[in-house]
Amino acid sequence: MLVRLLYVSRAVDTSPAAIEAILAQSRQHNPATGITGVLCYGAGIFLQAIEGGRAAVSELYGHIQRDARHKDVELLGFEEISERRFGGWTMGQVNLAKLNHSIVLKYSERPEFDPYGASGKVSFALLEELMATASIMGRA
Repeated sequence: MLVRLLYVSRAVDTSPAAIEAILAQSRQHNPATGITGVLCYGAGIFLQAIEGGRAAVSELYGHIQRDARHKDVELLGFEEISERRFGGWTMGQVNLAKLNHSIVLKYSERPEFDPYGASGKVSFALLEELMATASIMGRA
């Protein structure tokens, strides 16, 4: 059974090296567990979609909740899915600081990235828009 989980968290360390370490760890460990997804980051906030088997996704989310690199972890959505939307990425990435603000503004009240103030449905729609506009990097 495939599931998708969407969560938001605040980065403890917002340095490029810290973000790259999170991405590298994901890309190293996710293939063995069948996890795919995308990580959006900007203004110290992570928005991540994780797809895979229910047990693997649940285990990974539990790890993220205990990970000292994340704080204020909130679940935005969890659903059974018939197919993956982010199957081409072991962990794709989007740096929202490099995006046209009109994409972010389309899904929020202001051009600032704040999934804490948006629904999971709206946050997922933003991720789909980023995928459609080829804003996701790190295809693996």
